[in-house]
This record gives sequence, C-alpha cells and structure tokens, in this order.
Amino acid sequence: MFQLYAAIWRVSAGRQVVLIVLSIAIAALAAAPLEFQRNIINLLTKGGLDTAQLYLLGAGMMAVIGLSLFLKWLLGFRSGTLGEDVIRLIRQRLLTRAVDADESGEDVRRGTLTTAISAEAEELGKFSGAAFSEPVVQIGTLISVIGYISSTQPGLGLIALSMILPQIAIVLISQRKVNVFVAERVRVLRAATDRLTAEQIEAVTQEVTDRFDAIFETRRQMFLWKLSAKFLLSMINGAGTVAVLMLGGWLVLNGRTDVGTVVAATSGLARIQGPTAFLIAFYRQVSANRIKYELLLEIFGPADTRQRA
Repeated sequence: MFQLYAAIWRVSAGRQVVLIVLSIAIAALAAAPLEFQRNIINLLTKGGLDTAQLYLLGAGMMAVIGLSLFLKWLLGFRSGTLGEDVIRLIRQRLLTRAVDADESGEDVRRGTLTTAISAEAEELGKFSGAAFSEPVVQIGTLISVIGYISSTQPGLGLIALSMILPQIAIVLISQRKVNVFVAERVRVLRAATDRLTAEQIEAVTQEVTDRFDAIFETRRQMFLWKLSAKFLLSMINGAGTVAVLMLGGWLVLNGRTDVGTVVAATSGLARIQGPTAFLIAFYRQVSANRIKYELLLEIFGPADTRQRA
C-alpha cells in the first residue's frame, strides 16, 4: 500500500496538498450544523426562543451548510480533474513503454496491454484523485462528530465510538479474502484477452469461455464475502441507533440531559454512518487498487514475472 501511495504522491504532490487542506476545512465544519440544531430544539422546548432568534439560528445553520457544500463541490471538481490527469499519464507511459519494448524486440502481450490501458489505468487513475483527500474528509468528520457528541453527553459518544471498532475488524477480515479474488480475476481476464489477440478466435473459443466461467465464479465468491460483511455492518449501525435512543431517553426521563442533545446525537449517528461506510468502501478500494497497481507493474517487469502473471 505504501508503494501505491508513494507513486501517487510523486506525480501529484502539490495538488494533493490543496485537496488535503480543503478536506480538513470540510471536516472542521461537520459538527457545526448539529450545534445549531441542538440550540434550536432546546430553545423551542423551553419556550425561550423568539422569531428573530429562530431566523438568526436558521440563517447561521444554512450558511454553514452552504459553505460546507461549496467546499465539497470544489474538492470533488479538483480531485476528479486530478484523477483524469493521472489516467492520461498512466496511459501515455504504458503506450510509450510498449513502443520501447517492441522496438527492442521484447515480447509485448497485446491483450494484457489493451486491458491495462482501457480499464486498469482508469480505475487506478480515478482512485489517485481521492487517495489522500477523501480519507481526511471522512476520518475528520468522524472525529468532529463523535467529539461533539462526547462533549455534550459522554455516554452517547461512547456508543457512537463503539459502533466503529467492530466494523473495522469485520472489514479487515473479509477484505483479505476479497483481495485474493481481485488478483485472480485480473489475471484470468488478462490471460483470456491475450489468447484472443494471439490466436484465431475459433481455435481458442472453448478455452476463453472456460476463463469467463472462472471470472464468474470469482466474482460470485466476492459478492458472498462483501454482502455478508455489509449485513453485519448494517446490524451494528441499527443496534447503535437503538442504543442511543434508549440511553438518551433514559437520561431525559431522569433529568440528566435534554431533548436537543438526544436529537443531535441521533442526527450525529446518522452523520457518522456515512463516513464509516465510505471509509469501509475506501479501504476496499485501496486494497483492490494496490493489487491492480502491483499487477500493472508486472506488465513490463522481468520475463519470469510476466510469465507468472
């Protein structure tokens, strides 16, 4: 994974710094709407809010939301543009290296090269645009929201934190198995395209069809692991929401907290489910792209390495 990130940093360090700064700003604003919401609900419940205050709090909340959305738009545009630039760079380098290899008499597997330029370069390039900024946004959002919930009611913050830890363990376990299937699928697909470009189609139809069947079985196993993990993660999220409502309700009934805090905590729980789900998906993407990056390097590696691919 370090090798993949080092390669991305070498070709886009300056632009990545800008994206990271934008990500930190977005994360810093994540909990601000919750505080406005808590104040509005508590003042309404206590009857101490007049129309002018209501409009002022609403305007402040809308301003924070608008600023956050603008920063997200800017981040998305810059990261998307960077990703496309890296896609172009990978394709140019692959093509240049293929020409050099052909001129020097090296064996160039055209099927593998076609797959790498058309599909693998695109997946890896898109990932590079968000490789640094997206984790900063989502991790920062988790810290911001959980920190806010904990500061208003530590017990509710503890529940929010306890939802994340088992999800991390589930993903780490399941993704190791999925990574094996990712590498196997890429290698099988490359082998199939190599055969199609190197032989008469009629002569290799059955062999290539068998490889397609192997790809299908690999993807089926991937679905089994991914969906099983998703089921467990959703159960944890559901249990966390119920736990916050039960504990928060008990605290309100016993006069130990206010309704606004419970509502803000419930909303905050929904806010952290998004970043948690993204980070899980992002970790899977990092793992898959690490495999693809290593396989991409194999294309023009030593002959024995290429033979094993």
